[in-house]
Amino acid sequence: MSLENNISIKIKEAMKSKDVLRLEALRAIKTSLLLLKTEDRNKEVSESDEVLMLQKLVKQRKESAAIYRKQNRVDLAEPEEAQAGVISEFLPEQLSESEIEKIVIETINKISAQGMKDMGKVMGVLSGKLAGKADGKTISSIVRQKLS
Repeated sequence: MSLENNISIKIKEAMKSKDVLRLEALRAIKTSLLLLKTEDRNKEVSESDEVLMLQKLVKQRKESAAIYRKQNRVDLAEPEEAQAGVISEFLPEQLSESEIEKIVIETINKISAQGMKDMGKVMGVLSGKLAGKADGKTISSIVRQKLS
């Protein structure tokens, strides 16, 4: 089932159960999907495009929640975190830090990276390999740690 059809079904379920928070998150996904489709009418939206869009939505919610928490606005942070959780349900399963670390070490050895000067090469390979499976910030910090 396509993401769009799945979201439509989940929206109906959320409306029936009167789950306002879930409904808001699902509508945000649907809106982003529609915008993604209308951006370039000639191009078909791929699954990787959908994953990137979902990751972006989760990242936005988490960043907003962090800002609200910094300002002691827990009342605003909690709904953002809950929405991030709902959106995350539609992402592929994320790799653990130990799994990411293992892949980073393999990649560094494979391309014979010598230090921080090769970070761009390593990140280029890893961003393609781990797209949708890991957060870029996490990957970057592990690569920095291993190359330094």
